[in-house]
Amino acid sequence: MPLDEPGWWYARDGHPLAYLLAPLGLVYGALARRRHQTGAAFRSRLPVVCIGNFTAGGTGKTPLTLHLARTLAARGHQPVVLTRGYGGKLSGPYWVDADTDTAEMVGDEALLLAAASRTLLARDRVAGAKAIETGPHPATVVLMDDGMQNPSLEKDLVIAVVDGQRGFGNGRVIPAGPLRAPLPFQMELVDVIVVNEPAGGDGRVAEALRREFTGPVLRASTAAIGDTAWLREGPLLAWAGIGNPGRFFDLLTGLGGDVRIRRPFPDHHPLSEPEAGELLQAAEASGTRLVTTAKDLARLKGRSGAPRALAEASRVLEVGLTLAASEAERLEEIVLSALAAPRT
Repeated sequence: MPLDEPGWWYARDGHPLAYLLAPLGLVYGALARRRHQTGAAFRSRLPVVCIGNFTAGGTGKTPLTLHLARTLAARGHQPVVLTRGYGGKLSGPYWVDADTDTAEMVGDEALLLAAASRTLLARDRVAGAKAIETGPHPATVVLMDDGMQNPSLEKDLVIAVVDGQRGFGNGRVIPAGPLRAPLPFQMELVDVIVVNEPAGGDGRVAEALRREFTGPVLRASTAAIGDTAWLREGPLLAWAGIGNPGRFFDLLTGLGGDVRIRRPFPDHHPLSEPEAGELLQAAEASGTRLVTTAKDLARLKGRSGAPRALAEASRVLEVGLTLAASEAERLEEIVLSALAAPRT
């Protein structure tokens, strides 16, 4: 359910709207449960590893998908990512070309995924799995980006990513809170939980989950890739339209960046000509340098006018999901074991 998340979803004190919308949340949660009780899931001849989340909004799902794609490729597998292509016009099945496609066609996340791994876009997950089976590209495993709550395609392993700062917010179901369905029900769908927290986080969310969840709970963090000294060369104007822009802004500050201006936008937001122009003008007027995410820059690909100028003026901080050696080994072992398990 695409939805711009309101701040009160994560407010400590109960918000009046949370109570007002609670009945709708009960209905939404009941419908989510019912979907899993009706119909038979399609069983692909390829193993399916699903990377999802319990909540609406960003948790680090795509970085974990990229991490798994690289890990599996290094172990001799041929992973193919199956994505919905949210924000794009195409419904698929369609093989994404990171060199020629635009976010308008396939969505921003599909471009990032396709730059690292073979990626197929399909709103219909079953049709997507069948297209991957058919080829023409070889595949040994399907990495399903999102779709944990979608029962149409049978999964061999389900990994849920949790935001280690925000957790589950007020604990209510959409639209009264961020949960996509009641948490106890969702936990029944999951085999592994990965908590994405800031570097040096206290691990409180992970510890709490270990008391409630019987499966493995691993810890990861979003970290910058490559040299970051350029962040400290002058004041910054940071802009981002991702699931949790605050996490990106805090990362810049934690790396020593002097972030003078923060401009958050809704997740997947396609910047208009006036919005792009305003960012350029604000940077010039304040003497700041523009910095953004790879996902945001992907949405500017193929644009003209102010959006193109903004793309040329903005520098990207490359980030990725990192795990401690022991956690990375545990996750790899779990995934490889799932792929090697007998399939019926």
